[in-house]
Amino acid sequence: MEITFREWWGIIHGLAFGASYLLAFTGGLLSLYSLKPEFLTAEGLKERIKRLNIWVTGMAVIAWATVITGTYIVYPWYRATPPEGTTDLSDYPRSLLLSIPEKAEWHKFGMEWKEHVAWIAPIAATVVAYVVMTYGPQLVKEPKIRKALINFFVVAFIAAAVAGMLGAFITKAAPVL
Repeated sequence: MEITFREWWGIIHGLAFGASYLLAFTGGLLSLYSLKPEFLTAEGLKERIKRLNIWVTGMAVIAWATVITGTYIVYPWYRATPPEGTTDLSDYPRSLLLSIPEKAEWHKFGMEWKEHVAWIAPIAATVVAYVVMTYGPQLVKEPKIRKALINFFVVAFIAAAVAGMLGAFITKAAPVL
């Protein structure tokens, strides 16, 4: 079995960062949800805030790493224009998708939408990380702000999930080899 350089970057971008993102989301969401006065002692709050900072910062960093590697490393290979007269489009995923009418929507809708929605994830995750790191223990007394942060966190996750699923389906239809 051989894995190409481009496939390695696809694995790093999609699987490594994707799995890490899922773990960070789960830890962050659980930590945010459990940041309630009735669940915490003074010592427990310190430990919980420290863990929450790690999860939300981790999710934001991973989201940025995923979007940046996707945009500036993997995506240019996807979007490469074939030289004039090329008949084998297997090395040019965008052109390959557009050349097959049954698969053209994967680019026209899937990739065009994915290009934009993917950027929502790191922005929303960064908002959550910033507020958590800035206000920390005060969030225990602010259930409305905590709920807003949970909503932002879920938006970040949904945006990443949609982008990730579209990326997986598009890669299945026209791999970046």
